[in-house]
Amino acid sequence: MHLMILDLDGTVDAQSSLAGAAPWTSLRRVALRDLAPRLRLWSRARTIALARARIHAALPDGPTLALLGSGDFHHLAVLLMERVREPYTIVHLDNHPDWVRLAPRWHCGSWVNRALELPQVRRVITLGPCSDDLAHPDLKGGNLPALAAGRIVLLPWRHPPSRVWRRLADGPGHRYLDGRLIWRNLADGELGDHLDAILSLIDTEAVWLSIDKDVLREADALTNWDQGEMPLAAALRIVAAVGARRRIVGADLCGDYSPATHRNWFKRVEARLDQPQRACEDAAMRMRNEAANREFLVAIERATRAC
Repeated sequence: MHLMILDLDGTVDAQSSLAGAAPWTSLRRVALRDLAPRLRLWSRARTIALARARIHAALPDGPTLALLGSGDFHHLAVLLMERVREPYTIVHLDNHPDWVRLAPRWHCGSWVNRALELPQVRRVITLGPCSDDLAHPDLKGGNLPALAAGRIVLLPWRHPPSRVWRRLADGPGHRYLDGRLIWRNLADGELGDHLDAILSLIDTEAVWLSIDKDVLREADALTNWDQGEMPLAAALRIVAAVGARRRIVGADLCGDYSPATHRNWFKRVEARLDQPQRACEDAAMRMRNEAANREFLVAIERATRAC
């Protein structure tokens, strides 16, 4: 597996142990800090085109794991996914479903919809959300039509039933009852039983792993966003299980903490409303995130070789 660093906010470059975490086929870095303020949170198509050109010029042949820095840049993962030339399933670990249809087209909270537009993507399986995005998801612009059609399968780590205003077809991760979606929570029961069910939903040989560390507890990582409850050990177990049964054709990892000073007024307002106000970054926080990154890198590289 190749390792690629999209240098958007400097967080990954500062983590010196990552290059030696696994026997990478190559290590490549794409300089994007000059575009980062325009890419962060959301971006216009013109800036996406500039980022695409740089990323595609550096992409090697073969499976590649890309490090994106902050989860504010998660939508750039689609620029990597669009280079895959065979049918594949996206397995997505995140505290947020990233499926908002009312957001700008290139937005860290809407990238799943862009991925579903790619002809090679058969399904997105989102694992681990605990966030309020699932409270009244239809009023918040969630892509419930894709959920009802099975293009999106969503299994929270832990979330109460969600009130919706119209009936939805039952799916592998939910059932409709009395105006609510009753979720199949991964925290309930044995994770191994859930993994068997998840793997049965992957009807392609190829898989892309997309991981935002905000799916984890704060004890395991600290990010720019509100965080979930999935233990790091459970996330690593999911990665290993997918690699044991399917062929991983690529992966992206984000969720590092980096403070942002937005020049765009709309972005300042969005960040103030949506993101928790963190204390200043310190060395312990950086070490926590670097340790989680390293464990993910080792697990993903091994999973790529497992099948």
